[in-house]
Amino acid sequence: RGNFIIAKIKKKSLGTWDLLESLSKGLKIYENELGYAGLKDKNATTTQYISIPRKYAKDLKKFRHPKIEIKETFLHSTKLNIGDLEGNSFEIRLHDVKEEDVFKIEKLLKEISKIGMPNYFGFQRFGHEAKENLDKARRYIYGDLLIKDRKLAKMLVSAYQSDFYNKWLVERINKSENEFEPLDGDVFREYKNDKFFTPKKLNETIIQDFLNKKIVPTGLLPGRHAFRSIAKARKIEENYDDTYIQEKGYRRDAIVYPKDVSVKYNKQTSKCTLKFTLPKGSYATVLIENIANRNLKA
Repeated sequence: RGNFIIAKIKKKSLGTWDLLESLSKGLKIYENELGYAGLKDKNATTTQYISIPRKYAKDLKKFRHPKIEIKETFLHSTKLNIGDLEGNSFEIRLHDVKEEDVFKIEKLLKEISKIGMPNYFGFQRFGHEAKENLDKARRYIYGDLLIKDRKLAKMLVSAYQSDFYNKWLVERINKSENEFEPLDGDVFREYKNDKFFTPKKLNETIIQDFLNKKIVPTGLLPGRHAFRSIAKARKIEENYDDTYIQEKGYRRDAIVYPKDVSVKYNKQTSKCTLKFTLPKGSYATVLIENIANRNLKA
């Protein structure tokens, strides 16, 4: 029951923004009337939920688009919003995979599921002209560039914040010889209660909770109202902070753990199909790069 239709939509070669634009035009409604919980890639076949006010039910039944298929609908009491998403399930096909490498890929995925992978922002976050976009963002933040399109400005600032986070994570990983190790003063997130806390000194309880996946260290996306680390952790983090950013800052899990992992191999086609689930905001491309950058011959 409720005043919103939740539509499960399958689309091909359409990003979420493209989907919203197509629905808006097809239903003759404003885009901000549509709700969504997260963004999906354009270069893929993706399925996601979209909320639509119930009063447009008749128009939705008539809606047709060559790249969009409405799989099912049901009613709900509230509009979908960013933050409602728990995670994403992926199915990715790797081509030209040698049979002897399949076992190594499985082994790597099991290892990554156990110890986690660095939660970098993928290249999609920065756009095709990444360097140019980051320069535009910096000039916009420091008042040297005027951008009237609010959505574009927000995307550029998000990319700018993400770049600081990625560079911080590179340094932290390099200091720990390719694995993330907590430091005194890190800001941790407690999975169960989704709360942050900052111990000045690590102790056995914190380390065990980290190893048992009850808590996770987080990295800074600089901006207003974001927790900052302290002690040893802050000495590194302050090199990747920018207090001039007026957008809201936040913290991002430094590592994530893939779940529901499976690997299937077709000898005839030499294709290897990977299935896995990642928490919201994590990138499947980062997991694939994590595998590809390991030496499969080792």
